[in-house]
Amino acid sequence: MDREEQIQQLITLFEETKRAHLHAYAATDGADPDWPIWYAEYMHEKFAGLLNARLTRSELVYLLVLADKEMALHAPGALWTHYYAGFFIERYSGSI
Repeated sequence: MDREEQIQQLITLFEETKRAHLHAYAATDGADPDWPIWYAEYMHEKFAGLLNARLTRSELVYLLVLADKEMALHAPGALWTHYYAGFFIERYSGSI
C-alpha cells in the first residue's frame, strides 16, 4: 500500500471514529473533554493494522493529544481528519 492509500485509510478511520463518538455522546452534542481516551479505545486495533504500528492505547492517547496540539499551532482551521492522518503517516508509516 502506498502513502496516499494509507493516508486515505487513516482519514476514513478518523471519520468513522468521529461519527461513532458523536453517536455515543449525542446527549452532550459530542462534548467530551476526554475524547482522546475514547478515540484510542475505539480505533486501537484498526489503527495498528493500518500502519503495522505497535502502539499501546496509552501511546495512542498521547499521540492524539499531540496531533491536536500541533494542529492548533501549525494549522489552525485545517481539516483535522486530514491533518491527523498526515501526522501519523509522517511519523509512523513503516517505521514501527
